[in-house]
Amino acid sequence: MSIIESADSVHHSAAPCLMRAWQAHQHSLLSWLYKYTENDALAEDLLQEVFLRAMCKDKSFCDIENAKAWLFRVANNLVIDQSRQRSFVPLDELDIEQEQQETAVVDSLTQCLPRVLNELAPKDRDILKACDIQGMTQKEYAEHHDMTLVATKSRLQRARQKLKRQLSQSCQVKLDEYHKVCCFTPRESRN
Repeated sequence: MSIIESADSVHHSAAPCLMRAWQAHQHSLLSWLYKYTENDALAEDLLQEVFLRAMCKDKSFCDIENAKAWLFRVANNLVIDQSRQRSFVPLDELDIEQEQQETAVVDSLTQCLPRVLNELAPKDRDILKACDIQGMTQKEYAEHHDMTLVATKSRLQRARQKLKRQLSQSCQVKLDEYHKVCCFTPRESRN
């Protein structure tokens, strides 16, 4: 049964304002769905879902100020949901292996960290060790060093930028197109 036949069969129970809006906009809605899904069967299924959601509103559909906008918004949300479902791909063994390789690269990068931290200014090294390595909150750090929270946040941000630059220079860290660490040149820590 087509959506038009469905609409006719429920005409007696649906609010008249819903049926008027549906008959006025269903064809343009279906054309829009065809355009954005590029799949006739899916577009028709989504159109039917829009109608069902409108039916669920029952008489409160008549309170909607702009029925056409509401119908298209529901259709748009359904298209987005459908797109998300299609783009969701469960992890397979290849994805897991790639994730393990990325983790191994980042974990081995820790070889460079002690040396690079020692190359930073003492105030930068101190805040990075306290907040990023030892887990002290920025608020606690500010209180222990008689600083404002804003000054602490600013100092930590600058220290992180300096650390990033130093890691890039000293360990020749390279990022891939997704801005993830892909490789580096490990060097021994100088003591």
